[in-house]
Amino acid sequence: MFKKILISNRGEIACRVIRSAQSMGIKTVAVYSDADDGAVHMRMADEAVHIGPAAAAESYLVIDKIINACKQTGAEAVHPGYGFLSENQAFADALDKAGIAFIGPGQKAIASMGDKIASKKLALDAGVNTVPGHMDLIEDADHAVKISKEIGYPVMIKASAGGGGKGMRVAFDDEEAREGFQSAKNEAISSFGDDRIFIEKFVVDPRHIEIQVLADKHGNCIYLGERECSIQRRHQKVIEEAPSPFLDEELRKAMGEQAVALAKEVDYHSAGTVEFIVGSDRNFYFLEMNTRLQVEHPVTELITGVDLVEQMIRVANGEKLTLQQKDVTLTGWAMESRLYAEDPYRGFLPSIGRLSRYQVPTGKKVRVDTGVTEGSEITMFYDPMIAKLVTYGKDRDEAIAEMGHALDAYEVKGIAHNINFLNAVCSHPRFRAGNITTGFIAEEYPDGFSGVTLDQSTYEGLQAMALLVQLRHESRSLKDVVAKTSNSWVISEGKEISTTVTAEDTKGGIDVEFGDRIVAVRSKWAPGKRLVKAKVNGEKMIAQLEISNGVIVLTHAGAVLKLSVQRPEVAKLAELMPVKVAPDMSKYLLCPMPGMIVAVHVGEGDEVKAGQALAVVEAMKMENILRAEQDGTVAKVNAGAGDTLAVDDVILEFE
Repeated sequence: MFKKILISNRGEIACRVIRSAQSMGIKTVAVYSDADDGAVHMRMADEAVHIGPAAAAESYLVIDKIINACKQTGAEAVHPGYGFLSENQAFADALDKAGIAFIGPGQKAIASMGDKIASKKLALDAGVNTVPGHMDLIEDADHAVKISKEIGYPVMIKASAGGGGKGMRVAFDDEEAREGFQSAKNEAISSFGDDRIFIEKFVVDPRHIEIQVLADKHGNCIYLGERECSIQRRHQKVIEEAPSPFLDEELRKAMGEQAVALAKEVDYHSAGTVEFIVGSDRNFYFLEMNTRLQVEHPVTELITGVDLVEQMIRVANGEKLTLQQKDVTLTGWAMESRLYAEDPYRGFLPSIGRLSRYQVPTGKKVRVDTGVTEGSEITMFYDPMIAKLVTYGKDRDEAIAEMGHALDAYEVKGIAHNINFLNAVCSHPRFRAGNITTGFIAEEYPDGFSGVTLDQSTYEGLQAMALLVQLRHESRSLKDVVAKTSNSWVISEGKEISTTVTAEDTKGGIDVEFGDRIVAVRSKWAPGKRLVKAKVNGEKMIAQLEISNGVIVLTHAGAVLKLSVQRPEVAKLAELMPVKVAPDMSKYLLCPMPGMIVAVHVGEGDEVKAGQALAVVEAMKMENILRAEQDGTVAKVNAGAGDTLAVDDVILEFE
């Protein structure tokens, strides 16, 4: 077995690989850029080597620097994680020439499957059903429009070397095809150093289901079930689960056997994933094969009991698989939510900053794969995913319930994040029913995410919890918090919504009377705790708590309630307070995120129309097009291509 391996990656996946390696008694080497100096993965490893500036193109993507780090530390093998150099044939070849083992597949598999165009042609030649499309390279925007028309809209424009949602656009007309081609090309060169683009038919209402394969160097290959990855936003997976609520054993077997056949066709060894698009008619089509570990691999590990990273290391060391297909069993259900540094209330724009608070949920049915800790800096240089929250249950309903509780308990402060959005999706009736497609988010949140409307029972439960917090905060005691006689209170959410309730003290909590309904709250919460954990009418309920200027802020199930709990006489006076009016910023185009200006498409004096593209901002390897919200005339241009801006910096001013 290897005595020392290097992980040529960063963040949560580097930490994940280090954990498995160390459990096997293997020493580990981390690499880090200027931006990652002091990062968790650097401190977890036995050794760490600095490899350059913050930009990935000058550090994590530089093959020579990775090989030099191996030579410097005596690392015998490299695990690439995912992204960066994980599917780079030149990297695998350079390692081979240097006598360093690559913990991944052989160069033949990387060459034929890592390239989306080559893989589609190979699959087609092998008789595998593929989505209709143009597999040759697209020359320019005009060529993209021509091919798109021939295939028929809608089409998917993809970077050949792409992955993780980068370099992908859906186009429904000529203008979107032209614009999407250029954006996909720019993202591709920025993220992968390869701007080749191809186009295929976009199948409406598809499910994205992938098969995990595992193969050794001795001709053995098995599949470890499937993962449902249909919950996506901008082709970036958001929530994954295993198994899929759509597949039965017959379809699972058919897809698994096809995935294995394709893997054997390219002499595959290591862990890999064959992705399929599955229609409502239960027909499935090959999309691509990822010749690496997938982000969502933990859900497979939880239902199979197989450590995929350990298996990859053993295969790279020349060992035979100890598992046969008949040994693979799927037990229970696992769900994964990707925690992103982005603001769902502002169109999911990237967010950067320091994690002033970062506390992960715990429990026997909870797993958190993360690469940050309290105090870590989230920068603009890398992918916005900062953690993966995974829960397990005996069935899908239990896995979802555990996910809801875990999301409620996940504390992140200092940056914007998508936890509330993840919670909203998990609570959505359509998601709970398993009626999902890759269009779920676009269909259910067509105007973006603006919060959650709670049902009456949950809303009253949170009001009752807020009252308990107020009373215990006043008493600073876990003893009697309400007088023995009825006590009247007004619970308000702004000036528009207020409820008058009465509360009675009882052992371990309070009983709150909402008209003819009683809400019983039992909790050990005491002042100073940031989480309110309670039984509300016998049901488990968790909410995050902040108290600001007398307002109790509770976050639960994707909703944020700002509640004032007052005695009736105080509530009457509060209604007389004036409301501060927000300033009018409609005459400015503000930078919505920290990032670099790629282009400004207008100049002073230009007339613009609502919806017109005004500027392009790049952050966290994604391009974002800023459009005019209304007709107007440009009065002043304050920023240009190459400028780095902060949130709310003024790009343009209008007359």
